[in-house]
Amino acid sequence: MAGGTKRLPRAVREQQMLDAAVVVFSRNGFHDASMDAIAAEAEISKPMLYLYYGSKDELFAACISREGVRFLEAITPAGDPKLAPREQLRMALVSFLNFVDEHRDSWQVLYRQAIAQQKFVAQVAGARERMIEMTAKLLESSTKNPEVGSNFTIMAVALIGAGEAVADRLVEGEISAEEAADLLENLAWRGLAGKKKESAGAE
Repeated sequence: MAGGTKRLPRAVREQQMLDAAVVVFSRNGFHDASMDAIAAEAEISKPMLYLYYGSKDELFAACISREGVRFLEAITPAGDPKLAPREQLRMALVSFLNFVDEHRDSWQVLYRQAIAQQKFVAQVAGARERMIEMTAKLLESSTKNPEVGSNFTIMAVALIGAGEAVADRLVEGEISAEEAADLLENLAWRGLAGKKKESAGAE
């Protein structure tokens, strides 16, 4: 109960509050989520919640920040130089989609609710740009074709956009994470192969 909370280290308590907030924001939406409901979900008092986060906006921003970092951390292992380029890309896709599958509330908050709130768009865009940059590097390392060098970022934008759309279907239960990874991997490699064929035809 909120009145009988145990004394916990500040960092642990913060994570507990953010966990609860993500659940409530995902379930109720940003506008309908209340600090009362979040405090109840976290099993703390509302004054304690306000002591850590002074407003609902501040709490939502903290959720976006944490979930954005967690998404990036989920695909970071794909940068392992011991993996072949295509293995790196595959791992990035699988890691991303598995994270979405296992943290559906996070996906709803970070990519569906936050992006609809004008005051948080820039914060979400920053996390998305980092993901695009990482994906572009993976695509670049996956081909030796110099003709597509200037297009990797655009290709990454397209792949991330497709990934977000597929992730929505995953959350709705229309496709499995493995099937989604296969689809996106094939999409990426067809794009690279197409570019190579274009270059070959132009010679």
